[in-house]
Amino acid sequence: MSGTETEAEIAARKEREKDELYALDISGVEWLSAPGSPEEERVEIAYLPGGGVGMRNSSDPDTVLRYTAAEWEAFVLGARDGEFDIE
Repeated sequence: MSGTETEAEIAARKEREKDELYALDISGVEWLSAPGSPEEERVEIAYLPGGGVGMRNSSDPDTVLRYTAAEWEAFVLGARDGEFDIE
């Protein structure tokens, strides 16, 4: 990101990145998950071309959320920092 980008340019760039990410053919990606029985429902992730990450539920493999590299990094850092901890 350039320090001279306006808010509108940043928003347009982010929208373009998401459009490109969702246009990718991910039919051949390798899905990874925590160890366990194949019958157990779990979260799966795949590293996508260009640095993005796909995430899905093993019980609904056709629904895939896609994250840019920056979004994934923010998610992982937030999870490590306890942002998603339930009290």
